[in-house]
Amino acid sequence: MSAATAPTPHDPVPHDPVPPEPVAPFRVAATLGRHLLSFYFPLVSTVFLLTGPHPWWGALLFMIPLDLAFRLDRRARPVVAQPEPGLPAWPFDALVYALAGVQLLNIGLLAWMYSSVSWLSLDLLMAGIVVGGSSGFSIITAHELIHRKPVAEQLLGRLLLCTVLYEHFYTEHLRGHHVRVGTEQDPATARFGETFHRFYARTVPAQFKSAWQLEKKRLGDPEMGFFDRRMLRNRILHGLAVGWGLAFSILAFAGPVAFVAFLLQAFIASRLLEAVNYFEHWGLVRRSRRVRPQDSWDTHSGFTYYGLIGLSRHADHHAYAARPYQQLRVWEEPPILPGGYIATIVMVLLANREFRQYATAELERKQLGPFAPEATTTTG
Repeated sequence: MSAATAPTPHDPVPHDPVPPEPVAPFRVAATLGRHLLSFYFPLVSTVFLLTGPHPWWGALLFMIPLDLAFRLDRRARPVVAQPEPGLPAWPFDALVYALAGVQLLNIGLLAWMYSSVSWLSLDLLMAGIVVGGSSGFSIITAHELIHRKPVAEQLLGRLLLCTVLYEHFYTEHLRGHHVRVGTEQDPATARFGETFHRFYARTVPAQFKSAWQLEKKRLGDPEMGFFDRRMLRNRILHGLAVGWGLAFSILAFAGPVAFVAFLLQAFIASRLLEAVNYFEHWGLVRRSRRVRPQDSWDTHSGFTYYGLIGLSRHADHHAYAARPYQQLRVWEEPPILPGGYIATIVMVLLANREFRQYATAELERKQLGPFAPEATTTTG
């Protein structure tokens, strides 16, 4: 199915009683092979950590693959073909588990390498750029896992979030963001006209506060005090204990430079996550109780689609959150980002005014956000 025949937002999730015909093995292999691009950032980080410590010029060489990814994402051919419903799940699941394994390996390698790095080494700065960029990608892997039903997969996703000290994302994303996306009550929805710096200062504490309240509500009492015995089952506290337990273990066994490198990569990873949150719903206002595809921004970049395990099809993910990444569909209704995710992150961070100008024009073209007919009628 081409983009021109994409499903409409009123189509239900297909529940055909007749199972789809299996896809030929060579086509499964071809599709899976393209998704192997998702190892790009994790393996760049692995090579960086295995070959360190580096001289200053050696550390700078690792900017080349990052620059290459940016250029590829800007010029990537669009991918608008709909997924084949008969794809077997297991190869794509195995890919996700392998990506999770590489992230855990990289955190171990970070502790090992930075135990022998000096404070004055350029490698310390590169921990944020190279490892932080890869860890930011690992949040995408965690995002895929926490949306799944098996508890073991959710726990693996939460463990990945602990490696970037952002485990509360598990609670806030599933029980907060997906319920309230596109509304004033959602701290992860960027308002029309909002700059990234203003959004970041608002969303980080607001998301943590929201997750904390949601967890107290799950435990049975939104007003419970911190020293209530039920707090022992608080998942936010569990995430903090595991994440910071990992951080202080690195401090104890690998030293202060490794500890700072770990904190730096975690900070950059979470900041990249919030840059993505910023543009995924910027300026959009939900007009119905049910989340629709036009409540999220999409991109058709092939580099983003295959390199970030389907994240480019965010509209279908929000409309049908249980769909695995290899089955996410293209819709006609969502506004389209100016480039892939890598290129748009750079635009958001370094040319925010240009992004807001583009996004405003795109929302006006699509008649969404403040330009939706409902909004015009209300304000008029």
